[in-house]
Formats: sequence, structure tokens, C-alpha cells
Amino acid sequence: MNDRDPFDDGRPFPGWAERLTPGRPWADGGATTVFENPWMRLTSHAATAPTGLAATYVVMRPRNLACGVLPIHTDGTVTLVGQARFALGNYSWEMPEGGAPFDEDPLDGAKRELAEEAGLAAATWCEVLRMEMSNSLTDERAIAWLAWDLSEVATAPDPTEVIAVARVPFMSLLHEIDRGAVRDAFTVATALRAYHMAREGLLPGWLAHAMLTRV
Repeated sequence: MNDRDPFDDGRPFPGWAERLTPGRPWADGGATTVFENPWMRLTSHAATAPTGLAATYVVMRPRNLACGVLPIHTDGTVTLVGQARFALGNYSWEMPEGGAPFDEDPLDGAKRELAEEAGLAAATWCEVLRMEMSNSLTDERAIAWLAWDLSEVATAPDPTEVIAVARVPFMSLLHEIDRGAVRDAFTVATALRAYHMAREGLLPGWLAHAMLTRV
């Protein structure tokens, strides 16, 4: 198991969420691997809950850090990618996203996904979000970026992927999220973060104006 923690970048976290952490944590009495492949491991743990109750806890541990990017064009549109997803048997519109090995710079992973899936490169990158994807079931974590100053490059999708590409107004993406048509959690969280940043003056003014006014 790689000991590198891509979330530990040396930045302090002085907010209330770090100060208000009551109670005691779960205790791990030992783990066994019940399944593994090149993408993940399942580990079963003889755990003790904060209440003192003994419990068997199974955790899915991806072998990559999730990385994603919402690419924003100068006219306020964003590029999304669509593909069929196996687990839910549905079709999903998402921002370009994928996995970066733990020994890789996560930004390099995001740049690779942007090129491979959307056929884009970006000159400007802004990290906007760090997430725990589903922390009751998995230790998967994620980092998201916004990217602009875009140019076209060749695509290179995974051999199992049939990817569609759509360029839509940013506010249209928010509308599709509101009505439940875009449900990928990583994309939803990143889009809502981008909206907050645009409204609060945390993005370049020209970019925020284009994002918020084009419908």
C-alpha cells in the first residue's frame, strides 16, 4: 500500500470543522484482503465502533485518486462528456474525470483525462474542491479543478469507453443538475462550487460574467 497521502499538502485547516470533532474514533483490530484487482482492494476489518460495539467493516480501497476538471470556455460554455455506466446501467453526463495513481501528481492526471476524454488542453488551472467520495463505504478521495484558456488536442479514450462530447452553457448545466438529469456526484459538487466562486468574485470577472449570463 502506498503511504503517500495526496491530500496532505502542508496547508493548515483552521476552520470550525477541525475544532469541533467530538467523541472517539473507530478502532481497527486488523484487516484481511478479501478481493483485489488492478483498480481496487476490498478489506474486511475486525472493528470496534465509537460506541464500543464490535463490528465487521468492509472497505473498498481504490488504487487511484479521483481527479476531475470542469473546462470552461471563454463564452461561458463548459465541455461535458457522456458515457454508459455499468453499475447503475445508465447513461451519465459528467465533467472529464478519472484516476491518478498515488505516485503521480494529481494535476497531471486531470490534464490527461481532459485530453483523453474531451480533446482539450488548458493553460490555466484552479484547484477548487477536495472530496471524500462515499466515506461510509470507501476511502476514495478526489480533487477537482476548473480550467480555462482551452485549446484542442487529440482524444484517446479508454478501449472500453464510447464517449460523447457536448458543449453547453454553464447555467444550462446547473439547470440539468437542478432537475436531476445530471447526477454524477463529482460533477454536481464541482459545478456548484464553480457557481459559488463565480457569484462571490473568486474567479476572473470576465469568466464569471460569461458563466452567469449565457443561458
